[in-house]
Amino acid sequence: MTHSERDKPMPNIPSHLRSMVDQDGAAILDAARGSITTLNPTGAFIWSGLEQAKHPDVIATELAEATGESLEVVQLEVNSFIESLRQQQLVSQG
Repeated sequence: MTHSERDKPMPNIPSHLRSMVDQDGAAILDAARGSITTLNPTGAFIWSGLEQAKHPDVIATELAEATGESLEVVQLEVNSFIESLRQQQLVSQG
C-alpha cells in the first residue's frame, strides 16, 4: 500500500445499518430509509471486510487470493463496488 493510499479516508458503515451475511450473500437493512439491499457472495465478502474496518486494499488482496484473480483487476472491482455503496449511502467516507 502506497503512502497516498494509506492517507485516503476509510469507508465507514453508518450506525443505523444492520446486516446479515452468510455464504449466499448479504442483506443490509437501512432502518433510516426503510430499505433493504442484497449483495451476492462477492459483495458480501467486501461488506464483511468493511465491517471489520479493513482497508479496501487488504480486502482486495484477500479476495484475489481467494479467487485466483489478478490483484490489479480485483482492486479496481473492489473500489468500484465501494463507490457504488457510497452512492447508495451505505458507506460514508471516513
